[in-house]
Parts: sequence; C-alpha cells; structure tokens
Amino acid sequence: MTKQRPFRFGVSVHQSRSKEEWIATARKAESLGYSTLLVPDHLGDQLAPVASLLMAAEATRTLRIGSFVFDNDFRHPVMLAKEAATLDLLSSGRLELGIGAGWLRAEYEEAGIPYDSAGVRISRMEEALQIIKGLFADGPLSFSGTYYKVNALEGYPKPVQRPYPPILIGGGGKRLLSIAAREATIVGFIPVARSDGSGPDLTDSTMEALAQKISWVRQAAGDRFDDLELNILVAEVIVTEDREQAAQFIALTLASGVQVTAKQVLQVPYLLLGTVDQICEDLLARREQYGISYVTVFERSMEALAPVVARLVG
Repeated sequence: MTKQRPFRFGVSVHQSRSKEEWIATARKAESLGYSTLLVPDHLGDQLAPVASLLMAAEATRTLRIGSFVFDNDFRHPVMLAKEAATLDLLSSGRLELGIGAGWLRAEYEEAGIPYDSAGVRISRMEEALQIIKGLFADGPLSFSGTYYKVNALEGYPKPVQRPYPPILIGGGGKRLLSIAAREATIVGFIPVARSDGSGPDLTDSTMEALAQKISWVRQAAGDRFDDLELNILVAEVIVTEDREQAAQFIALTLASGVQVTAKQVLQVPYLLLGTVDQICEDLLARREQYGISYVTVFERSMEALAPVVARLVG
C-alpha cells in the first residue's frame, strides 16, 4: 500500500450562465474546503477550459485549478504546453495539468476530427507528454516521433511549479493506467465505458476491479509508486439516513439490464451513499486499503459532500 496522504477534494465544473455565476462557483468551492476546481474538455455545453480556469484562479486565493482532462487531439502539444505554462504562471503555481487521449466519438465526428483507434490515440498522447515535459524543461527541445516533430524549440513561458505542474492521467484500462504510472504525478481511476458508449461498464465498477487497476499502476510505477497521488472520480453523492434505500434506487435505475443488488451498489467505489459518518468511514477505509486520498465529485454533489470535506480535510 502507498503511504497515506492527506485527503484532498476536487470539484468538476463545466457550466455557467454568466461571469458572476462562474466566479461565485469558484469562490464557493474554495470556501467549502475543496482543493481544486476542475474543468473538462468537451465541445458541447461547457465553457472553454483555459479561460475559465484562469478566471477561477483570479477570483480565489488558494484554490487550485485543473483540466479534467485536456483532450490531446484537440490541441497540438506545443500549444498545450504553452497554454498550460501560462496558466501556471498567471495562477502563481496553482495548475494541475490533466491530459487524456480523448474518448467521445460523437464530438470528433461533429468537429470533423479523425477518430483513430484507442491504441493510436493513446500512443499519440504518450508522445505529446514527452513534448510537453520537454518544453517545460530548460533548453530547446527537439523531438521526432510517429505523430509529432519539434525542431529546437524553447518552451516559453516556463511553469512556476518545477520541474512541471502536477500531471494527472486517468483511465480504466491497463495500458493507459500503466502510462499514468510511469509519467503522471496523479493517477485517476474510472470504470471503463460500455462498448456502445452509453455509460460505465458496471462489471468494471467493483472494488475488485479497482484493486486490479491499482495493481497495474503499482507494477508499472515500480519504485515511484509511493510518490503517486491516487484520485477517484465519484459519479454520485447521496447523503441520507437510509443508505440501503438509496442503493436500491440506484440498483433499479442504473442496472440497464444487468442484475445488480443494493449490496453490490454499496460496494461501488465510484458512489458515496449514507450519512456523513458513513461516507467518512468509507473514504477512510478506501484510503487505508487502496491509498486513494484525492476524491473528485461533480458540481451537483459539491454542497452535499461539503460536511465530509470539512471533517476529513479540517
């Protein structure tokens, strides 16, 4: 087991109807004790991540900002490195750089971007990581790979955090998690998606599946495993005096033809159900067993989880 880190909590936010609403959300996250405000990177109903992250940093004092995660195929890595370093500089070193290989086929098709196989997209992201790290370092970078070529380019600006901002890579499959183990600072865990893209695969949402993912990371990380921060994206938070009833409701609504019991739902690590005491106990147990100390929720759960954040962070 990895060394026990202090708990941190992040909130993933993507929508806002106005500048004032966005600033208020960032300040609320900070006041409730969340460590990081995170923004995804999709082409649909969300704000553009770079500008919104910078405004969140400007509106707060200690709140960290992060991409959750930049789709590598939407930007050339030379430009992403420049944007990320600028964000880190202008936020006084508060950036967490999340990067992924992209997964949502529909938005690729809508934008006319070729949707290559998962293997190609992951390989391209792996090259991009080398370029981004190289441009964060001192001195000019030359790189020649299968997908990218860079010729004696000096990255500017340099990030405040050295040698680079914390890098987050998350996923559910062995190859992506192995790359995260070797290259990232923060490794995020999610279940793999169903083959039809309709949502998470319930068979990959168990404690046993999570343990398997962590074992892949441990094996690939080797001696650096204890230096990794482990993150999990929690899909739903329900604070209730009757967790069994909540679990039964979820079992009925999320089963999608698969037989799922309330007891099985209560064991899903991507859900938090129960009283504040019960949720705290679950998170403490999962940190003890799996080493997961960084928990991310969606904006809709930010206030519900706030008492837990106050207790475990405070």
